[in-house]
Amino acid sequence: MMSKATKQPADVKASSFDFSAPGELFGGGKWTGRATSIKYRRFDTAAEAIQYAVEELNETSRRSCVLEVNEKRFNHIELRKLYDSSSYPLKRAEGKDIDAT
Repeated sequence: MMSKATKQPADVKASSFDFSAPGELFGGGKWTGRATSIKYRRFDTAAEAIQYAVEELNETSRRSCVLEVNEKRFNHIELRKLYDSSSYPLKRAEGKDIDAT
């Protein structure tokens, strides 16, 4: 049985987050029991992975995805916090009303 500690996502501190590190986006069935539009995708930077998750995935897929950067995992809520942070380096999509949860 997996301990609670291993299931907990990493603590989000956007000011110290390395947006330039490679990012791996995992999604779907493994966590929710349902298929989503993404199973695995690797990005050159975590910022690109975050942008893809927040701007391109539908809500169901976004809620089931996990970003891994430098051996730390981030859930959909943490992805949104990173995307909304003043440290986020990429231009955000205009006119998109995407929920924060």
